[in-house]
Amino acid sequence: MSILEDLQWRGLVADCTDLPALSQRLNEGPITLYCGFDPTGDSLHVGHLVPQLLLRRFQMAGHHPVSLAGGATGMIGDPGGKSAERNLLTREQLNYNVGRIKLQLERLLDFHAPGNPARLVDNAAWTAPVSFLDFLRDVGKYFSLSSMLAKDSVRSRLESESGISYTEFSYQLLQANDFYHLRSTLNCELQIGGTEQWGNITAGTDLIRKKLGASAWGLTFPLITKSDGTKFGKTESGAVWLDPKKTSPYRFYQFFVNTEDSMVVGYLKKFTLLSRAAIEELEARHLANPGAREAHKALAREVTTLVHGDAACQDAIRASELMFGGGLEGISEELFRDVVGEVPTKPLARGLLEPGVALADALVLAGLAPSKGQARKDIEGGGIYVNNKRVAEATRLLGVGDLLFGAYILLRKGKRTYTVLTIT
Repeated sequence: MSILEDLQWRGLVADCTDLPALSQRLNEGPITLYCGFDPTGDSLHVGHLVPQLLLRRFQMAGHHPVSLAGGATGMIGDPGGKSAERNLLTREQLNYNVGRIKLQLERLLDFHAPGNPARLVDNAAWTAPVSFLDFLRDVGKYFSLSSMLAKDSVRSRLESESGISYTEFSYQLLQANDFYHLRSTLNCELQIGGTEQWGNITAGTDLIRKKLGASAWGLTFPLITKSDGTKFGKTESGAVWLDPKKTSPYRFYQFFVNTEDSMVVGYLKKFTLLSRAAIEELEARHLANPGAREAHKALAREVTTLVHGDAACQDAIRASELMFGGGLEGISEELFRDVVGEVPTKPLARGLLEPGVALADALVLAGLAPSKGQARKDIEGGGIYVNNKRVAEATRLLGVGDLLFGAYILLRKGKRTYTVLTIT
């Protein structure tokens, strides 16, 4: 398949300024393309994976990807997809964020590929030196007010309660100038982005046509959502970040392994670099036996490895297996704490462990049994585990020797009902 055919199969093509012409251009040889992101935080989140992996897909097909950090546009704020004004950041904050994000991009893009290495550029480099009057003369005069007001991102904000400031209204001019600059200096012919970027992208193709009389294309991908239509990448605890300090590899893996059955094949297409043959085989297995969750595990494994590396992925898999009764051998305290964060906890005074605490009492304390009598029946029935090891003696005592990392005891009832006793 051609790169465009592959993207269409993966459901990654929403709009294109001229799809037949772009297809013909791609058939003629490598093209330079770019995608921008505003470094409004010190980490990308999973929503950024699709555009950055799109750059990677083009790179694997022999094209030249450019990832643009919005050191200039990040100081303004894109109104697209937002219902209110963004908080403005300082230059120091933006520089710090770009540095942090570059480390994440180095896992997603190949900056050392022979022949077509990825490039990271910052639009502050060519925007900051331009005076306001020069910008109005060299860029602003090419845009009519009616065309700017007609952009969806602007019109929706104008109709909202909060409205839109002149600052954010001018954002599309800055992004258009980025595309024009890259077309002029790097021969960049294609810009990609989400559907909310369509107005900004077409502003750039119009500016290039008017000032250079040259060809340029825009290509957008659909907004990635959950089955209920809500935005992808959010959990009850917040966004799922690529920075392991913000979202641990274990939690990151869990986010993807818990994908809804109806969405898992679509996510395999969009969030992994697996081939069509590999994905179709996983799809067939998923339809034949969804309970095996092979597609879910493959999705979580591929994305976690892409973002965090193989070693971190293997640790996340081991930690996940712990929740299914896996052994504790080799589990680090850091990983165990990540697991503990996913299950209920109950405090237990350390002094009670010196003489020993009856397991039946601990099960009641942990909320795993309504009474000591039921707890003893559950133990004798073989349904109770201490640190994932089955206990058969109803008279079993918990002591200091049962402590994990000197601070925890893991209790389990049945296959997956856990409580962790945290020692105080």
